[in-house]
Amino acid sequence: MIKAKVVGAGGYGGVGITELLLKHPEAEIGCLVSLSDTGRKMSDVFPHLRGFCDEVIVSPDDPKTKEQYDVVFFSTPDGVGMQTAAGELERGAKVIDYSGDFRFGTADRYAEYANFIGLDPVHKSPALLAGTEYGLPELHNINESNTLVGNPGCFAVSCLLGLAPAVVAGVIDPKSIIADCKTGVSGAGKKPNAAFHYPNRYDNMNAYRLSGHQHTVEVEQELSLLSDETVQMTFTSQVVPLCRGIMSSLYASLDGQKADEIIEIYQEYNKNNHFVRVQNAQTPASIADVRGTNYCNLTVDVDERNNRLRIISHIDNLMKGQAGNALQNMNLMFGLDAGTALAAPGQYP
Repeated sequence: MIKAKVVGAGGYGGVGITELLLKHPEAEIGCLVSLSDTGRKMSDVFPHLRGFCDEVIVSPDDPKTKEQYDVVFFSTPDGVGMQTAAGELERGAKVIDYSGDFRFGTADRYAEYANFIGLDPVHKSPALLAGTEYGLPELHNINESNTLVGNPGCFAVSCLLGLAPAVVAGVIDPKSIIADCKTGVSGAGKKPNAAFHYPNRYDNMNAYRLSGHQHTVEVEQELSLLSDETVQMTFTSQVVPLCRGIMSSLYASLDGQKADEIIEIYQEYNKNNHFVRVQNAQTPASIADVRGTNYCNLTVDVDERNNRLRIISHIDNLMKGQAGNALQNMNLMFGLDAGTALAAPGQYP
């Protein structure tokens, strides 16, 4: 069995990976770590887990955290993983980090990201960056040789899956990309915030971080690696009165291709990507189709009047955008089928 430790177990990302590990036939939870709720059972913090996960949450300095685990999930903010991942790797664990700490393969690329969002640009473990992998399996060959993976940001997942086939095929102008992205309130995390207080959030929506969203850097980095040109995009993030889910409306100028040609390109690109489902504009699509799943549904269309690609990308931000993708990475890092404990539909309605 794969013995797992979850750091940051008290947040949405932590409980998300806990729920998935409980369903996994080849994994078990060995340790749950959090700065809050220490000494309490996981099932006391999240009552829906009563009888399924009654493990006691421990603090980061508890001796139990220094035991050997096969995999460690860091469901933590920027700056935590880079200071503690080295110790986990030395003890023989594989590490999957949810933050931006290991999404970039060099100190310079990390500094660009950190400067973009106002963080300290000096990475605390630069020697580890050469061994990290950007953890989107549909773009990178995650396998048993990987020991350190930077799980991608939720917006980045929706945009990259929606744009990568067109960039690889060279059918769009890489400087013309516009990403209009809407997310549910859970994307802000579990910690209370006045901006997400129910009376302020209900029946309300707004754009935010127009000066620069942190996921822009990784999307442009990954798309540029797929292109023979540097990719730049206009990215607008918005929060809508929804619990979970992301809908990204993606646009770019085409070279004259028709919808059928573009759909064929997307189907060919994703023929081995189990969690990406390609459909045409006549197929009904909504957040409800992916809620609670690790799937990304892509509606592929062409605005022929304006010669413009139009992709509508739906994901669950807490699944394919976070914990589900992390488990998919774990499966591949241990030589398992990518869909283990993930290949299931959501719930309706």
